[in-house]
Amino acid sequence: MATCSINNDAADEINDPGAARYGNFINYYSFNPPENRLSLLPATLLQDLGYSDAHETTLVLDVGCNSGELSVAFYKHLVQQPLCEEESKRRRVSLLGFDLDEALIQRAQQTNPLPNSISFIPLDIIKDTHQLQEYLNQHGSSHFHLCLCLAVTMWVHLNHGDSGLLQLLSRLASISQHLLLEAQPWKCYRSAARRLRKLGRSDFEHFKTLKIRGDMAGHAREHLERHCGMELIHSFGRTTWDRKLLLFKRR
Repeated sequence: MATCSINNDAADEINDPGAARYGNFINYYSFNPPENRLSLLPATLLQDLGYSDAHETTLVLDVGCNSGELSVAFYKHLVQQPLCEEESKRRRVSLLGFDLDEALIQRAQQTNPLPNSISFIPLDIIKDTHQLQEYLNQHGSSHFHLCLCLAVTMWVHLNHGDSGLLQLLSRLASISQHLLLEAQPWKCYRSAARRLRKLGRSDFEHFKTLKIRGDMAGHAREHLERHCGMELIHSFGRTTWDRKLLLFKRR
């Protein structure tokens, strides 16, 4: 991603907090705090999925982690809020968060309270995946046990078209045993495009030509189940923004 695009988005967000072409909001968790998702998820999620302290290190991937607040809160939620770094290490859960905005990743790295258990890297998953494979190799695993893809699909879809969306879903399915997905509904696409027009910026390149429209969560589920060897095993209801949290498992 070009640095100038991200810098322009940061300037635009001062005028409109909801305007960020790639979803890289500079203060995202101030208006969508981690609790909006965590309140729907049981603290025993990893144990419920069959991952416990007695097994190999459980690997969690957070796609589009922004400045890391949700990654850290999610980690603490999953391991039932460890009292210290040593306790979290004994629980043997490692979380990797990535985002294409290097400034947000730098903030996440600087404020990370559990650097031995949580790490952050800059990465654009559409362009480069070797870092994810290297991370898996370092942990002696072929896949992440749980992948979080929360409010990311729309931004990939708008900036890379239908093929980009399907590529993202296929890629995450190929490296994940479980996938927790929150897909933005179609009304969010229209709102994102409207914000850019309001600021006098050019529209999303693919917005008017997208063929995948309507029930976005439904489209994602269809692709994952029909083409990626995954199946929906649980829905955790809807967030305060009325978005479904869907959990898929590799068959």
